[in-house]
Amino acid sequence: MTFRGTVPTRRLGPAGPEVPVFALGSWNTWDRMEFDAAVALIRRAAEVGAAFFDVAHYNMGPHAENARTDLIFGEAVRAAGLSREDYLLCGKLWLWEYPATSFASQMETSLSRIGIEKADTVVVGDYMSPIDVRQIVTDVAAEIAAGRFDSWGVNNWQAADITLALDVAEAEGLTPPTFAQLKYGLARRTMAEGAHYGELFNSGRLALQASDVFEGGILAGKLAPERKIGADVGGIREQIIAVYPELTRIAAGLGATPTQLGIAFCLANPATANVLFGVSRMEQLEDNLGALELLERVGAGELLAATAGLWVDRAVNADGSW
Repeated sequence: MTFRGTVPTRRLGPAGPEVPVFALGSWNTWDRMEFDAAVALIRRAAEVGAAFFDVAHYNMGPHAENARTDLIFGEAVRAAGLSREDYLLCGKLWLWEYPATSFASQMETSLSRIGIEKADTVVVGDYMSPIDVRQIVTDVAAEIAAGRFDSWGVNNWQAADITLALDVAEAEGLTPPTFAQLKYGLARRTMAEGAHYGELFNSGRLALQASDVFEGGILAGKLAPERKIGADVGGIREQIIAVYPELTRIAAGLGATPTQLGIAFCLANPATANVLFGVSRMEQLEDNLGALELLERVGAGELLAATAGLWVDRAVNADGSW
């Protein structure tokens, strides 16, 4: 069934922008597609009110891939006929080579590759060694002052670090992070729903952007992904693969697809402002849009009750430490 409505919006944190509950983009989405298909997908996203794109320059640390995905996106969004005010863009700031590679340098490169002057928001990436939170908050504020973006969030930070960032920003009168992009979905729930981040969400200090909802495609039926996917925090990927048959059974019982159930589950959590997913075919986007009908038809309470048994990362550290 073709979606004929408009994707609703939620605020991306207390000082963040109003955004559609869907955002498109993931690791190298656009360079996995034929160009005309990318253009059509962008047009369709704009048509349904989901023109919110996560676009990064994958060029350092474990992402030193020399990908062209950001270049392709810039070309495709212009070919789709969208002016800059027609869409929202979330960029990425990497910590892998920071501060040797400054945020200013990263933003200048990223924006020029896409062909725009400003992002709407950015995500400051994850890390594998201790970070200087105070310096990060200060340097992000400098980029906001320079007009390169207006708000920011973090990607899978340890809870103590994001709390410190919020406190430093408040004490120094700087722009605080407004959202956390976390791995979150039917199987991985502990970090987003645990006491640490859960308190930040419940108190309204942060909003949740759900990412890697399908565990690199596994919970969408690609049980043996051929492409590089995200980290397996806690070493639970085999357990996640094992719950897929039960996921398909539950989804069928609710008159939905597994992907629709996965997205509707995320949106059933009031902390979730936005669900970030990668789609490389139009039919995938149309299928995902059906999650909105599922949530409205079944309701958050029934969805959460029906999927409780799919939670497999209960033993993973809720504070984000490994």
